[in-house]
Amino acid sequence: MARNSEKAQSMLYRFREQQAIDMGIGTRQKGDRRPRMAGSCTSLKEAERWRGDIMRDISRKVSKIQDVSLTDYQVRDLNDEINQLFREKRAWENQIVNLGGANYKRAAGVMMDDEGREVPGTRGYKYFGRAKELPGVKDMFTKSAQQATEESARNASFQMFRHQGPGYFGDEDELDEDLIGKEDEEAKKEWERQAHEAALTLGISDDSLLPSYPTEKV
Repeated sequence: MARNSEKAQSMLYRFREQQAIDMGIGTRQKGDRRPRMAGSCTSLKEAERWRGDIMRDISRKVSKIQDVSLTDYQVRDLNDEINQLFREKRAWENQIVNLGGANYKRAAGVMMDDEGREVPGTRGYKYFGRAKELPGVKDMFTKSAQQATEESARNASFQMFRHQGPGYFGDEDELDEDLIGKEDEEAKKEWERQAHEAALTLGISDDSLLPSYPTEKV
């Protein structure tokens, strides 16, 4: 029942918007409707006019979506409409370029809100005003922020070890003469132990017959 009530209020809001236009309060006169397909417009002047019309619609709806009296259903509905208007705006801007007009997309930067912050969104869908506080939406952005923080920490850790020299990984151990001497001593002991075991197995009693530990010739 609550859902139906919200839907009815949203429909009433749309009706009043259209009623204002029909009474001449809006930016369009009665019967003057924006073409559904931007590609059907062959006049650059008309294309510019319809783009401006969309910009006014966006401005009005972005202001409206801040209204604390709107229900969650109305906020979702308005946010969908704003995103649809931005898609229409892009279509008209493409048509303006096709007709030899200005390329508005070149000057378009990051979409910012009234507080100078980037409008959040995912996969091209943006959230405006109270839509950012809707159930599920806020949690989604909180989770995304946490993931971004974790990724940043992992990247910082990677960068910390990225430029370490060979000494960090033990690749300079062969330059340590003391360590080389100790390793050689241990290797000689192991060689003699295995040679003695082989002599016992083969029944060799004369140690002089056993192979001596190899030494590097300089």
